Amino acid sequence: MKNLSLLMCTAFCGLHTAQADAADNKKNERPNILWLTFEDTSAYEFGCYGNKDVHTPNADSLAARGIQFMNAWSVAPQSSAARSSLITGCYSSTYGMDVHPVPYDTPANIFFPQWLREAGYYCTNNSKTHYNSTTDNKSCWDECTREASYNSPKRGKDQPFFAVYNTVTSHMGRIRTFHTDGRRDYTQEGIYPELLTLPAYVPDLPEVRSDYAGHLEAVQDVDTWLGFFLKDLKEKGLDDNTIIFFFSDHGGCVPRGKGYLYESGLEVPLIAYFPPKWQHLAGEKASGKDYSLVNFTDLGPTVLSLAGVKPPKHMQGKALYGKYASDEKRKIQFALAANQLHHFMPVRAATDGRFKYIRSYIPYRQFALRNYYQWGMPSNKAWDKLVLGGHNTNPDWAQTFNAHPAEMLFDLEKDPGELHNLSDSPEYAEVLVKMRTALSNHIRATKDLGFFIPTSRENVVLYDKVRKEKYPLNELYNLVELAGTAHAGDAPVFEKALSSQYPEMRYWASVGLAQLGAKGELKTCPAPLLALLKDADPYIACEAAYAAAYLGETAKGIECLNYPAKEADRKIGYSLLECLSLDKAMQPAIRVHLADLKDKAETLPRKANEDAGLMARGILVNLGEMDIKNLHGPESYKAGLKLNHGRRPMVPLPN
Repeated sequence: MKNLSLLMCTAFCGLHTAQADAADNKKNERPNILWLTFEDTSAYEFGCYGNKDVHTPNADSLAARGIQFMNAWSVAPQSSAARSSLITGCYSSTYGMDVHPVPYDTPANIFFPQWLREAGYYCTNNSKTHYNSTTDNKSCWDECTREASYNSPKRGKDQPFFAVYNTVTSHMGRIRTFHTDGRRDYTQEGIYPELLTLPAYVPDLPEVRSDYAGHLEAVQDVDTWLGFFLKDLKEKGLDDNTIIFFFSDHGGCVPRGKGYLYESGLEVPLIAYFPPKWQHLAGEKASGKDYSLVNFTDLGPTVLSLAGVKPPKHMQGKALYGKYASDEKRKIQFALAANQLHHFMPVRAATDGRFKYIRSYIPYRQFALRNYYQWGMPSNKAWDKLVLGGHNTNPDWAQTFNAHPAEMLFDLEKDPGELHNLSDSPEYAEVLVKMRTALSNHIRATKDLGFFIPTSRENVVLYDKVRKEKYPLNELYNLVELAGTAHAGDAPVFEKALSSQYPEMRYWASVGLAQLGAKGELKTCPAPLLALLKDADPYIACEAAYAAAYLGETAKGIECLNYPAKEADRKIGYSLLECLSLDKAMQPAIRVHLADLKDKAETLPRKANEDAGLMARGILVNLGEMDIKNLHGPESYKAGLKLNHGRRPMVPLPN
């Protein structure tokens, strides 16, 4: 009996030890994490988000089994600024990564996959980076090539992975075909252009319906692409151990989507799927619809937390799940419109889920200042011709061709299309102050560098510079906010700032005076402003010239914009000249230079998206001297036929 007791005790102890070891192994086991990203697609373009014109069974099924976010925002409606936020867990404007698509020097060690690798994860990216940093964008990955895969033989046995795949099948380039001749029959895909439900903010034109149908075809291809991965994970025996995030980089291709801070540009489809084995990491609810406010700053910290890695303190987002999940619910979330090449026009947005606030800091800029890439879409060209040709009868369709109001406030519950600006309504004055204050505080809390002109970012880590030199950021932010809402009594503030040692102060002082001139609240041009037309910084010189054009020095201002001191600065001048050319009062003075503009339209390069020759043609369109169908030149017609016939492949695929 004694031996039996000993035997039983030994057996019990052995069993206990085995159970403890199993528990330890389970404790040390970590999930795989897969990001499946795609491009230029709004949330409303998937079936699970309410679209009845599209067939997306794989995404719908994943949403039904996982967590479907109903209020997820990209940080920016442009790719590079959005991806810069994803890879850092911070607002891209904090690091000066907000100029699309231009890389600048940034601090080292801000890409989060490096901490996953240190924790033992195998990290792959196939293969898009597009981070606005001169840092080697591939350096934070174990593999970052078109062959990179979670199935890589380089990944150790049982080594957990973080894998990113991005498909461009839904990218705007798919419908950027200049015209609709020769397009495929979308009814073969179950999409009927004439039956589509169009957003209220776009005109009902054949080109709009065709572009939207083409994009929905792309959304269905994205859904098929998702299915390839779901199948591969199952076949490889990885499905029960892999958490999936499925999302777009920003809003869609229907005009007034990509590039704009409306919901159509910011709200993205975002689905997170937790297999049963890892549902405990999701907290109380591993499936269903989630209406909380989340954005791209949250995804980096979330991945780290799911891997058991504590997110570093500098990350501005919150971990949604995992060991370090935050209990703090976001009450207001924020976004930025990236500055784009020579189009310097910072815009910011905030929402509490019900109300949406958009703040334009250069309110005399038009919404639809041409992005020559996007104006390759037939729908944008048709919309342009409708409104600027004087044929539009619906004020809702003219909104984007007007100058930005300094402030816009929308009730998303009553006005989901963001058509009725409530910022001047006394009934919503309290809400306006709340949202304005929240955004102002956010800009200061994140030390937003998006108000620094591009020339101030060259050959310097701007993030470090402003801290080392104790740059007066609050003084800058005060001037920026004042410039956008300037009144006549503010003129002395701007005139004083014209002589500041800081280029940004001189720039935003010029913006403030331009605002006063455009509103007719200041009639004469201050001498220091006129002197800035010869400033060595082209952004300052051109903005001062724009202001001068409205302050009694129209001829000098327009001449400065049309004949830059350096040929390399012509695009900056043309960007502002395009703004002026949309003002009928300014068109006679611009016509003085008509012969030169026509010459530049033919002799300067115009093949690339932002070539100066192409911009000259855009100004001619505004002046009524060129039909917009000819904007990209005769060579674009043949290219469009090829694009309309072809179809973007569903790549990359699991390998």
